[in-house]
Amino acid sequence: MSATLVIRPMEAADMERALDWAAEEGWNPGLEDAAAFRASDPGGFFVGECDGTPVSCISAVRYGEDFGFIGFYICHPDWRGQGLARPLWDRALEHLKGRTIGLDAVLAQEETYRLTGFESDYHTLRHGGLSVATPPMDPRVAVLGQGVMPSVLAYDRPFFATTRDRFLTTWCAPMIAGRRGYVFVEDGNLRGYGVIRRCREGFKIGPLLADTPEIADTLFQALAGEVRGQMVFLDVPAANESGLDLAEKYELSPEFETVRMYRGPSPELDLARTYGITTLELG
Repeated sequence: MSATLVIRPMEAADMERALDWAAEEGWNPGLEDAAAFRASDPGGFFVGECDGTPVSCISAVRYGEDFGFIGFYICHPDWRGQGLARPLWDRALEHLKGRTIGLDAVLAQEETYRLTGFESDYHTLRHGGLSVATPPMDPRVAVLGQGVMPSVLAYDRPFFATTRDRFLTTWCAPMIAGRRGYVFVEDGNLRGYGVIRRCREGFKIGPLLADTPEIADTLFQALAGEVRGQMVFLDVPAANESGLDLAEKYELSPEFETVRMYRGPSPELDLARTYGITTLELG
C-alpha cells in the first residue's frame, strides 16, 4: 500500500459524499436517501481517509440479530490501484461478523465476491423509461401514512431477511417532499404497498410488493402516475415473470443487471410477490 489509510465511521457530510460518489458511478441514488440509510444502523457506515482526504467508503448495515447488508463499496477514481478499498471491506465483514451477509453485485464482480465466501442467489434487472401511467381511480388505493405503518411493517416481513422497522419507518415517512407511498387495502386487509422517490435522475419505485399481478399493476399506476412523462426506474427480480411483464407493459426497458449474493444461509424471500426491490444499496 503506497498510502496510509485511516478508517472511521461516517458522519452526515460523509454520507452525502458517498451518495455523490455513488451517483458518479451511475448508481443514481435518491436525493433524500441519507436519513433512511443512517436510521438503519448509524454505526454501519465507514469512510477511509489518507492525510485527512476521504478516498473510499462502504456500508455494512446490521438488521436484527443475524443479518447484514453491504453496499456503497467505492474507492474514488483518483485513488484506485493503491489498495485503499480492501481494508474497508475487511472492516465491513468484521462489523457483520456472525451474521448472514447480503449484497447486490454487478455481474463483472460476481466471481470476486464468490472468492470471499459469497454465493449467488437471484438476479435483478433494472428497467427504466418515461412514465406513461395514469393514476387509477380505485378506492382501494390510499396514500401511505403513519396510521397504516404498523400494517406495512407486518406486511413487509416475508420480503426481507429479517425485520427492518427502523429503515422502513424513515423510508416511508409521509412528510418527505421527494417521496410518496401508496397502499392497497381490500376488505380491511393490506394487500400491497409501494414507494416512489426522486433520484439524481428521474424517480425510482421501490419497494413494490403485492399479493397479485393486478394489485401490483394498480400500485404501479398510482406511483408512476405521480410523475407521468418523467423517467422512472424499477428493479425487478428476474425470477418474477409477472414483474418483468409489468415493466414491459409500461414500456420500461432493461438497463443493467445485478446479482444478489449471500455469505451464509440464503434467506427465503417471497420473490413471487416482489415486483420491485427497495434499494440495491441496502437491500
